[in-house]
Amino acid sequence: MQDKGLIKLYTRVSCFECKSFNLLSMKKVFLSTTLVVASCVAGMAQVVYNDTIHHRSAVVVSTEQNNTENNAYEIMKAMYEANGRHFQDPRAPRFLFLDRKGRVALGIGGYVKGTMSVDMGGIANSPDFITAAIPTPPQPDMRNQFRMDASTSRLFFKLVGRNKVVGEFTVYIESDFRGTSAGFYGMRLRQAYIQLWRFRVGRTWSTFCDVIAAPPTIDFQGPSGSVLAMNTVLQYIQPMGKNWEMVMAVETPSATYTTLPHYCDAISQRVPDIPSYIQFKWDNGQSHIRLSNLLRMLSYRNLVSDKNQFSICWATQLSSVIRASQHFTLYLQGAYGRGYGDYLNDLSGYGYDLIPGEHNGTMVAPYALGLVGGVQYTIRPGLFVSAAYSQCRLYDEPSLSATAYRYAQYVVANAFYSPFPNCQIGIEYLYGNRHNYNNISGSAHRINTMIQYNF
Repeated sequence: MQDKGLIKLYTRVSCFECKSFNLLSMKKVFLSTTLVVASCVAGMAQVVYNDTIHHRSAVVVSTEQNNTENNAYEIMKAMYEANGRHFQDPRAPRFLFLDRKGRVALGIGGYVKGTMSVDMGGIANSPDFITAAIPTPPQPDMRNQFRMDASTSRLFFKLVGRNKVVGEFTVYIESDFRGTSAGFYGMRLRQAYIQLWRFRVGRTWSTFCDVIAAPPTIDFQGPSGSVLAMNTVLQYIQPMGKNWEMVMAVETPSATYTTLPHYCDAISQRVPDIPSYIQFKWDNGQSHIRLSNLLRMLSYRNLVSDKNQFSICWATQLSSVIRASQHFTLYLQGAYGRGYGDYLNDLSGYGYDLIPGEHNGTMVAPYALGLVGGVQYTIRPGLFVSAAYSQCRLYDEPSLSATAYRYAQYVVANAFYSPFPNCQIGIEYLYGNRHNYNNISGSAHRINTMIQYNF
């Protein structure tokens, strides 16, 4: 058998022989289920997967002992592929179930994550460190706070397979426990998509986001100027040779407005967002540079003219991950445009996609800037430190009030350590400040700690 690189299959000999085991010949669901359970005990295989950061193992249960190894290898390779993952996204699944021909695999995984945080000398009144939520001016009764949280734990199912019609396909669903109930802990859908050939459809990270270029944080929110958003998407992925890739998409628009009674109001959106990017990668995909673009047409109601109108919005982003050496990795993001507030971490949900213009019922899209720069130093496998700086800025518009958000800064320094396989602990310091147009500002400090177990 040829050497398959990172993945090796070891078949354990069972004292239970199942020579005529064939699910396709079973006519009763109950009998089929019984034989699958028997096979789980009798025909167990183990897949050992290693990468430079996460050492994972997976138990594979197959419905037939004599799987086609080439099929199984290709399925395992697709299952463990790590393209496009945010630092906080779950990694490879711990448990895998293979069909009898090795053509379809179901992975089940996730992690349990517990965090503890202490706010000192100011507070972002949230379990996440949102610099836009820092009180301005500072409020003496909100200077300190202690929190514990486990709502960012994850659970996912991933189905990977291949057939003669569409080739390889992936079905993925992921949830956390950030539901809308008070105090969180309600299950919430994060991602759910199907990928067939070069198309991906469903809910996932927006095409405009370069989540790999976001520096590692314990903080669930992340840097203030980072472009992070999830949408329902229809993507087309076009590889262009070994190192180039282009992706185009249409996505469900999400926007929040600041409206003015009797002058303008929000209405349903009529045109999808149109993001795209072109990317060049090197160093076996560990480094890349990406240019992303976004076009939006946001609809609103002009109450003065009693007409529906729209504003053309756009944004562009240059982002990169550079593995400068075996130990150093750089993270860079810079985004600028107008009317894309819901894509920026600090502005999302605060009504800065469109704001009132002159008192004739029109609305305008304010300009905004997002910057992120970070560095990671890997001391040894399983132990690394990182630091990052970020800024989000909203540019002056005549209709903005004196107390409106002007800019905010986010500083983070952390360390992560894996004391044993599948477990990671971390400690983090956060500093943030917010400045308004009236020059009143507020700041906050936080210490985060974390323990996480992947399964």
